[in-house]
Amino acid sequence: MKVTVLKFGGSSFLHPKDYGRVAEHIADRLAAGENKIVAVVSAMSGTTGNLKKVMLDVNKQASPSNLDGALATGEMLSACLLEAAINRLGVSAMSLNGYSLGIRTNSDFGRASIKSVDPKPIMAALQEHDVVVAAGAQAIDQSGRLTFLGRNSSDLTAMAIASMLGENACEIYSDVPGVYTADPYLIPEAQLIPEIAYRAMLQMSRHGAKVLHHRAVHYAEMHKVTIVCKSLTGDGTITGSIVTGHGNARSVTVARDIPVFSCATLDESDKLCALLARHDINAVRVEDSGGVVICITSDIDFALRLVALTDTHSVFIGSKNVVTELDCSVLRVHLVGDYEHAIFLARQIHERMYPAAVSAASGSRMAGQPLSL
Repeated sequence: MKVTVLKFGGSSFLHPKDYGRVAEHIADRLAAGENKIVAVVSAMSGTTGNLKKVMLDVNKQASPSNLDGALATGEMLSACLLEAAINRLGVSAMSLNGYSLGIRTNSDFGRASIKSVDPKPIMAALQEHDVVVAAGAQAIDQSGRLTFLGRNSSDLTAMAIASMLGENACEIYSDVPGVYTADPYLIPEAQLIPEIAYRAMLQMSRHGAKVLHHRAVHYAEMHKVTIVCKSLTGDGTITGSIVTGHGNARSVTVARDIPVFSCATLDESDKLCALLARHDINAVRVEDSGGVVICITSDIDFALRLVALTDTHSVFIGSKNVVTELDCSVLRVHLVGDYEHAIFLARQIHERMYPAAVSAASGSRMAGQPLSL
């Protein structure tokens, strides 16, 4: 059975009417000859943060497993809404959540890791329906308890499903059509990267690039799943970037409000970095005015809980913004207190990397302006 795996991020669902727009795209794909479709969905934009706030307002000490159960409901609702929108078009669809996706994890609540997959539940649903809508970012542990794969991790669900179904590609839809040399919302001169290697994309994701979740990129590389980045617009579908085995580009990322820790000794900082590395959390050691500090740039919620439960003698000294230059094998990290200054620095770095892009953008703007007399 040939199956097309699509993933729609939270930016695809800014308003309830957007579920109808995505449903129409899926129906059009089927009408054009697609056999079966699995659509993995994120929660509606802003939902996960709101759910977390409500939970902590009720109980600031809510257990991690309790939080996982609450946060996963955002994707569950999104899956139900898309199922309803697809069925309204006369297309047979069924939604599945973490309890029935066939994905099992460990019990690291807050950011569980996939341990095994079973394609039978999804395959059985596809025998009965043209479309299966999968709630992203969730699974169950070996005891059958719901687990959350982490914030923005529906990408990882999509890669796991594509791999378990034997598909060698997965389409990721977001508010930008692909991978850029910088965040195009912060740096208008950012250049689209048509093809990029898993390892290069992984570095960008681990240091703040939001277009793909870093664990999804790693899973795709391990299981040889090509990632096709797309954007669904009013004019149709735009394909921007392909993440595969080769391709590279210089880039700059900006990560906002990154927690920074100070350790009393170099040995203590080594212990903290080793602890985070064992859990696949990206930590960067940076020389700051106050000495050597550790910045955590991925899986922040889970990392903070991990550090709090471990006797590392590290001291949280606040949050800063991290600007990272990625130039082939060179990685430079800058700590910046003010966010606007961080954006300014990132623009300077990008201009140094791609001076022609700045000139072209300036020329384009000038061409659109009337002459002054």
